[in-house]
This record gives sequence, structure tokens and C-alpha cells, in this order.
Amino acid sequence: MILNITDVLTAEGKTECLSVAFTPSSLQYGSHSFTITEKSPVSLTITNIGKGRAQVTGRMELTLLLCCDRCLKDVPYTLVPEFSDTVSSPEFGAAVPEDADEGMTGFEIDVDELICHEIWVNWPMKVLCRPDCRGICSVCGRDLNEGTCTCDTFVPDPRLAAIKDILNADKEV
Repeated sequence: MILNITDVLTAEGKTECLSVAFTPSSLQYGSHSFTITEKSPVSLTITNIGKGRAQVTGRMELTLLLCCDRCLKDVPYTLVPEFSDTVSSPEFGAAVPEDADEGMTGFEIDVDELICHEIWVNWPMKVLCRPDCRGICSVCGRDLNEGTCTCDTFVPDPRLAAIKDILNADKEV
């Protein structure tokens, strides 16, 4: 959602508290699409902190449908993206700083872009359906949470492979 913040940028000391909708129903990352199952409105606070400058803070809560990293089942995962950025009016800021927020264009901020940026920065390293998830069998693909399989999953230590070759060839050591 694009939000015009001209009123706050031009009135020193002004603060606006808003609740805006987060419009995407899914998030696209590369070739993957993640469905958003629940989302709250974005609560924004925009405060003028000087001539042509404003502090934009926001928070929301959303639940995504992610894939368990071990057993590949769908898992609901709740994220609470929060952001706090300082934005400048194009009239008062002649030079745009390198660390300027990408969600600002003229007197408008793109709330969806700010939230998506925070989601990707705070993306979980590992998603598990439960802490003791056993994953899937690397041989037959059976879900080991539902039961065991009879596959031989023994992987010999490659550092000792030379000794095994010697013993199998009936050579003296």
C-alpha cells in the first residue's frame, strides 16, 4: 500500500498513528511462493523529527505456510516484522544518502515494501514442524516421523576406507 506522508513531513512535531492493510496474499522469493494464511493490519507511527524528516515505525504479525526443512511437510510459521526508518522529504534533502530506505518515493512510502524487506531480513534459518522431527529416509523417502524403514543407511567413514580395502583384499598389514 502506498501512503502519502506529506502532512507529517511538512508539519514539525506532528505524529500520525495509522492502521493500514498489508495487501499481498503470498510472498515470492526467487522461484518459491509462500502463502500467507493470517495477517494483521500494519500499525504505523509516523513522527516528524525535524524540517522535512520523519521517523516511520511499524509492526504487524503474519503467519506463512513454510516447508519443514527435514520432512518437507507444510508448517505454519508466525513472523512479527517490525521496522523503524528515518525518511526525508525530497524538497529538504538534496542528496539521498546511501542507506536511504528503498520504500520511499517522493512524499510516499510503500508500506508493503518495508514489511517485505523486514520479512526477508528476519527469515528463519531453519523451519521444523516439531523440534524432534526425524526427517525422511535418504534411500526410500519415507517420513521417519510416521515409522521406521528397513533401508540400510550405513555410511562408512571415508577416512577409514583404505583400511577396509586392505581387509577386504585379505592382505597382510
